[in-house]
Order: sequence, then structure tokens, then C-alpha cells
Amino acid sequence: MSADQLWKLHEELVAELSRKIAAEKNRLDERLHKLGPADDRLKHERRPYPKVLPKYRNPKNPSETWAGRGKQPRWLKAQLRSGKKLDDFRIQRMAG
Repeated sequence: MSADQLWKLHEELVAELSRKIAAEKNRLDERLHKLGPADDRLKHERRPYPKVLPKYRNPKNPSETWAGRGKQPRWLKAQLRSGKKLDDFRIQRMAG
């Protein structure tokens, strides 16, 4: 085959592949349109978690509490550095 013949074959091949790609894209777009808006499928509701009650309370300021999750609050770190124990700040729960 000459270079001109090869180039013509290349152009025909590219044209045929472009038609097939466009047809496949149209088919996929139609399927996607039948499924509905993407926003509804992408939304994930967060799982409901139970409320976590506080376990520790600052004796100097009773409105400051900590549930024992995440980073320790500054008031608790300061008290622990001064030599107190974590159980000194535990909130006593009533049974029943």
C-alpha cells in the first residue's frame, strides 16, 4: 500500500470510530436520562446517632462538660497536668 492509500484508510477508520463513539455516547445519555436526576442518587443521609451524654464536668464551671470523645478540653488538660485524676471529674449518674 502506498502512503496515500494508508492515509485514506486511516481517515476512514477515524471517521468510523467517531461515529461509533457518538452512537454509544447517545445510548448512554438516554439510559442516564431514564434513571432520573443525579442529585437524588448521590445524596446519602447520615445515620442517626444517639445523643452522647457528658461523662466529665469542670468543677469550677459546671456548664463545661466533656463526653469523653475527641480531644480533651483545655480545662481538663490543665487539671490533669496539675496532678488530678480523670475520675475526679466523672459525673455520677443516678441508678434507675
